[in-house]
Amino acid sequence: MGNSPITNALTIDFEDWYQGIEIPYSDWDKYEDRIEMVGDKLLKILDDGGAKATFFMLGYVAEKHPEIVKRIEAEGHEIGTHGFSHTLIYKQEPSLFQEELTRAIGFLEDLTGKKVLGHRAPFFSITKDSLWALDILGELGIKYDSSIFPVLNYRYGIADAPRFPYTIKREKFEFVEFPISTLKLPGFTMPISGGAYFRIYPYQVTKQAIKAVNREGQPVTFYLHPWELDPDHPRIDVPRRIALTHYFNLGATERRLKKLLKDFKMAPMGEVLGIS
Repeated sequence: MGNSPITNALTIDFEDWYQGIEIPYSDWDKYEDRIEMVGDKLLKILDDGGAKATFFMLGYVAEKHPEIVKRIEAEGHEIGTHGFSHTLIYKQEPSLFQEELTRAIGFLEDLTGKKVLGHRAPFFSITKDSLWALDILGELGIKYDSSIFPVLNYRYGIADAPRFPYTIKREKFEFVEFPISTLKLPGFTMPISGGAYFRIYPYQVTKQAIKAVNREGQPVTFYLHPWELDPDHPRIDVPRRIALTHYFNLGATERRLKKLLKDFKMAPMGEVLGIS
């Protein structure tokens, strides 16, 4: 029994290519929509790999493409929320965050007939400046969150946050925080969870880092965006710090994802945490 492989959480931040590069929500209708095509590609890869995932659905995408949400749910994946407008939470007023999240959750629940239990913040933007968001998550019935990154980055991070799942308790609610996964090295905390890191590091670095965390007896949360499987999506003029990571090595994602699904036992986050 002790040799059973750790089950890691496979998560998808379900957004289109132009929604994760800090383009204002009000300008989104100017850009080519590719989410249906790349969503189909992603679902086929997961099906071929025998894997189920948690899809943190961006509310804007869900409202525009409700048939995608229905298909994802029908294929046995878990539906969580990624908010509505992919705005950095610490740049929002709490009232607007609550309004948008209520809208996003309500739409998904009406569409699927199931409670939305999981949340991930856009850009992992629950930081020390937006810890107030945790209370709103609890008030709205969220049972697990995966937004806090125990590193420091120009957009996100709480460097001294716990590295492994823990419970956040308030008087009227409690839920589990599943932090974005890291590997503790001498003098350095290494992000290993996926996204751009999955494309920047050689695959063997990611593989060995996940194994190291699993040897600690802990699951990893791995995340990916659909557009990372779409190397032909448009190149536009964005700040260099964004372009360097957004467009880097997109052609490697599909091959590496297929390897990952063979090398590790993966499941939706709710299943890994025993929350349903």
